Amino acid sequence: MSEKKRRIISVDYLARVEGEGALYIQMNGSTLEEVQLKIFEPPRFFEAFLRGRDYREAPDITSRICGICPIAYQMGAVQAMEAILGLEVPEPLRSLRRLIYCGEWIESHVLHIYMLHAPDFLGFPDAVALAKVAPEAVKRGLRLKKIGNTLMTLLGGREIHPINLQVGGFYRLPEKTELLALKPELEWAREAAIETLRWVAGFEFPAFEREYEYVALKHPSEYAIHEGRLVSNLGLDIPISEYERHFEEEHVARSTALHSIHTGHGAYFVGPMARYNLNFEQLSPSVKALAEEVGIAEHCHNPFKSILVRSLETLYALEEALRLIELYQKPDTAFVSGPLKAGKGHGCTEAPRGICYHRYEIDANGLILNAKIVPPTSQNQKTIEADLRHLLPLYLDKADPELQHLCEQAIRNYDPCISCSTHFLKLEVARA
Repeated sequence: MSEKKRRIISVDYLARVEGEGALYIQMNGSTLEEVQLKIFEPPRFFEAFLRGRDYREAPDITSRICGICPIAYQMGAVQAMEAILGLEVPEPLRSLRRLIYCGEWIESHVLHIYMLHAPDFLGFPDAVALAKVAPEAVKRGLRLKKIGNTLMTLLGGREIHPINLQVGGFYRLPEKTELLALKPELEWAREAAIETLRWVAGFEFPAFEREYEYVALKHPSEYAIHEGRLVSNLGLDIPISEYERHFEEEHVARSTALHSIHTGHGAYFVGPMARYNLNFEQLSPSVKALAEEVGIAEHCHNPFKSILVRSLETLYALEEALRLIELYQKPDTAFVSGPLKAGKGHGCTEAPRGICYHRYEIDANGLILNAKIVPPTSQNQKTIEADLRHLLPLYLDKADPELQHLCEQAIRNYDPCISCSTHFLKLEVARA
């Protein structure tokens, strides 16, 4: 390729990102001149139309932000409100929250592994084409995903935008017999998750690693899902209430979505790889043994291998669900309450894609004065762009279609939300 030959790769619609997005790459010979991940989803104004609403409405309103991970938004909202009211949710209500979150991790991770990311590694344009060649694998994935949805339906009232969570607990509690009825399918799913891990371990992964700042929740006694302090591998260790002292959002002209940075550090990485690298020792012995089997024990710094980490987290969530079901004893009350008061509260949980931060202020009547919600995908945007800047110079000799596929695959490493998955990709290549 001539050193003076300029190539422009423009992907007008990125499938499977949180909202509508595009990718623009400009190369001049062997020099990468520009990489832009553009998000042009129209503003949805959730933070604005929360203002003036009763604080008890926040969980149900915020769950509409995402149909794949509504629990993350509900849980962040209830945490923040409980912090304002000084409520401490006791056992077993706390464990029920962890259990429904396990359901969300299972259905979301499995959707990503089988339907969104595996086709990239196996050379198929989509899961429909994959199903024609490997129907049993796709059937396994669909059955696994259904287990997660079943958990969410039982504990949340329905699988999409659940309605059973409230500030202080739940509206309805399950019977022990209802949970025990799930055990046979969960036990099948545990074995299927091991098969899934070994299946994806056989994929061919691009050789690509770089240094990241990982940010995730950390809990003193368990693999963090819905509680903990915010930590990083660069020394961050703060309570959730200090999030906005250390992280800020900035407007980028090419994007309607704000970019998050760690103040004084820059881009950071949230999601399964961050959790895994910061909390590996808190995984179960069986998960750790399988991690060693597939060659990523303790650490994984290749984002293309995030599909392995998601597979391990799926297995962990299934094991955790079985453990929590065995321990469950139905309490006398479904929720706790306290006197209403004005104040400001913060919440943060580990959505399947990474930390999801909430901050609310309410008045003495319980009306929301302001709200701030920072989803995981917006926090990863700058890191995704940085990955592409480091990755592309290694593969500039590839033809445009191959290069486009590699870029899309690199973006899907982060499991961006699939709200625009019905779009088809358009590619334009302009040569000087």
